[in-house]
Amino acid sequence: MFIQTEPTPNPATLKFLPGREVAGARPADYRSAGEAQESPLAAALFQIDGVANVFLGSDFVSVTNTGGDWAHVKPSVLGVIMEHFVSGAPVFADGGQAATIHDSGEFFEDSDAATVEQIKELLDTRVRPAVAGDGGDIRFRGFKDGVVYLAMQGACSGCPSSTATLKHGIQNLLRHYLPEVQAVEQV
Repeated sequence: MFIQTEPTPNPATLKFLPGREVAGARPADYRSAGEAQESPLAAALFQIDGVANVFLGSDFVSVTNTGGDWAHVKPSVLGVIMEHFVSGAPVFADGGQAATIHDSGEFFEDSDAATVEQIKELLDTRVRPAVAGDGGDIRFRGFKDGVVYLAMQGACSGCPSSTATLKHGIQNLLRHYLPEVQAVEQV
C-alpha cells in the first residue's frame, strides 16, 4: 500500500492520501484522544506523541502536529494509517459514518431559509472541494443579520491563511452571488 503525503497551507498539518475512501461523505474532526474513541483509526493516531488534531476527510487524513517537527511524527503516522487499512478494520467503530462532527446545530431565521440553501449550495460546489484539496473542510453554522458563520476543520482550523480564505475568498464569492450576505465570520 502506498500512502501519498501533501503539505497544506497550515505548516503544522500534513495531508495523508491512502488511495481509498476514508470517511466518505461525512468528514470527522477530532481534537483530542477522548473524542476519537468512535474511530479506531483516529484513536490510534492520537497514540503518537505530538498529534494534536486528526481530521478524516472523504479520501484523506489530515494530522496536525503540536511540535512542528515532522521528521519523527510522519513515519509513525504513515505506519498507523497503513496498518489500519491493511488490517481491514473499519474507520468508525460502528462501521458506519461518524457520529460526532462538532455540529451543535445551525441557526438562522425561517425567513432566510432560501438564502441559507443558496449559501450551502455555493459552499458545497465551489468552496468545500478547494478546501478539501488543502486537507480541511468548512461547515455552515449559521446566518444572521447578513453575516454567514462558518466553522473551519482539519488543516484549515488554525491555518495562518484561514482569515484570508474567509474574508477574501469565501466572503467575496458569497457576496457576489447573494447581495444579502454582508460578511463571513469564523466560529
